[in-house]
Amino acid sequence: MQTWIQWPLTRDIVVKKAEARERISMDLFHVPSRLEIRASLQLEGNLPEFTLTLSANGGLGVPLSFPHPFLTGPDTYLVIPMNEGISYPVGDVSISAMRLPAYEGERMSMSFWGVTDGERGHMVIIETPDDAAIRIDRAEGRLCVCPEWDSVKSQFGSVRRLRYVFFDRGGYVAMCKRYRTYAQENGLFRKLEQKRQANPNVDLLVGAVNVWCWEEDALSMIRQMKSVGIERILWSYGQPPETIKIMNNMGILTSDYDNFQDLANPEDLKYFQKTYPRIVSLRSAWPKDLILDSNGDWVRGWEAEGNDGRQHTCGVLCDSQALKYVQKLIPEELENFPYRCRFIDTATGSPWRECYNPDHPMTRKESREWRMKLLQFVSEQMGLVTGSETGHEAAVPYVHYFEGMLSLVPYRVPDAGRNLPQILETVPDLVAKFQVGYRYRLPLWELVYHDCVVAQWYWGDYSNRYPALWDKRDLFNILYGTPPMFVLHRETWQKNRDRFIQSYRNVCPIAREVGYSEMVDHRFLTENKDVQQTIFANGVTVIVNFGNTSFFLPDGTQILPAGFHLRSPSLSLPERLPYEQAIWLSAGVIALVAFGVKIIRRRKRV
Repeated sequence: MQTWIQWPLTRDIVVKKAEARERISMDLFHVPSRLEIRASLQLEGNLPEFTLTLSANGGLGVPLSFPHPFLTGPDTYLVIPMNEGISYPVGDVSISAMRLPAYEGERMSMSFWGVTDGERGHMVIIETPDDAAIRIDRAEGRLCVCPEWDSVKSQFGSVRRLRYVFFDRGGYVAMCKRYRTYAQENGLFRKLEQKRQANPNVDLLVGAVNVWCWEEDALSMIRQMKSVGIERILWSYGQPPETIKIMNNMGILTSDYDNFQDLANPEDLKYFQKTYPRIVSLRSAWPKDLILDSNGDWVRGWEAEGNDGRQHTCGVLCDSQALKYVQKLIPEELENFPYRCRFIDTATGSPWRECYNPDHPMTRKESREWRMKLLQFVSEQMGLVTGSETGHEAAVPYVHYFEGMLSLVPYRVPDAGRNLPQILETVPDLVAKFQVGYRYRLPLWELVYHDCVVAQWYWGDYSNRYPALWDKRDLFNILYGTPPMFVLHRETWQKNRDRFIQSYRNVCPIAREVGYSEMVDHRFLTENKDVQQTIFANGVTVIVNFGNTSFFLPDGTQILPAGFHLRSPSLSLPERLPYEQAIWLSAGVIALVAFGVKIIRRRKRV
């Protein structure tokens, strides 16, 4: 039996009345907003779950923090879907307090959080995430999580809803599988195989390395890469029409960058003619289609460097107005530029936004809806393989890949969106500890959506950015069944040619083999988490050794440091140094475990 006790982080809520009949009902008073709130807690039949709803009419001046978090045990850790996923031991003093909006892909990719000791625990699903966030803080000296509700245009808005789920076994894997079911039931789910049936070019993406290369002679670079066995390539940088046609005939997934968010002041357009053509093509949107804040001022966006060497602050195009530009500009370009793919920057990375422009007002919920319409148009109406930045589950039905899901935003390369081709030698502490921190990271996204969307590194945090971390990044790709990303110039390619080949040959065949398969399990095979294993629905099992000492399997097989071991019913890889590789002949079997738990209700401390 396990008891969960709440702990108040704030004194903002007063319980005026409570009664328990078929459900627990409470009348609450939010002191800062002087708002009357009705709360209802409902047990979900025989399931170890309950839902909590909050409703009110009136203004909400500051975020509402409710309900209070459960106290965490000393040997537990938080499970947080920050991008790909991370765990925070609750006693780790190096973890700072933070706030993570559920409506921003650069903070949370999925709408849940959890606490576990590795087996027992609970998760909370945010069923109304458009105006929600979580706050990671400390209670009794240990990390905990509290939900926070933001206002909707300064009002409480519609009903807010959470679902609490309790487990007696399965830990974070059980949480992800419960959430996968929730996603399937709530329209957040569409498999890559279904998307491939609608657009056969999707198959060119699965197992392909994402290459960002700014060389003018792209064809010579591609021919060099294909001559050494790098066959499956997503070429992300735009090319002239004739070059695109040749690349298409070579089996390359041809793509180009796009951004329908950042607008330049017309006075600055002369500085962007060559470097940011999309900003120039959106000149007619200023100022009528800008997002305005509650004070009537235009919202500041990206600071773009012009050809004068200075940074110029862009405004933000209102999502409710962006689609009309997409519907005009992309079809016109495709008439001459026969791309098979399109990368739409910021659409799933930046937060859903409110707009106070009287000509096109917008809530966060409407912001999300408009962005999904944009992505759906590019993907379905234009028939393009579609990617977006960082990643958010709202776009899973419409996109095929996310650039940045593997790169945890708070721990990326500093100022990662600039100076992309610059190779860095000195690794910052946070990058080493968390970005490739295999003792912290969890493949939460893959356990839920691996067979729906291809996850990649961020273009400023790519496989070869830090040579000292390249091996670890490859191991993450191998373990998670995801492809690498190369950012290079001709000189970089020539200098590191063998290392690029090694990365592709070790990673991409596995990413291809499991690209359409669910990740059914992830586990740590050693107490120090140096050795980890993933299992996929098609029978592929991968074990990687992040550690500095060899690991021996029960049959005596040795996995060297920075090595991996593969079991596959169909895939056979020759040995490639420095990774030790072996083939297991048998297929893996996973037992699905049903679990239940008795919920102990305690009086909340307020």
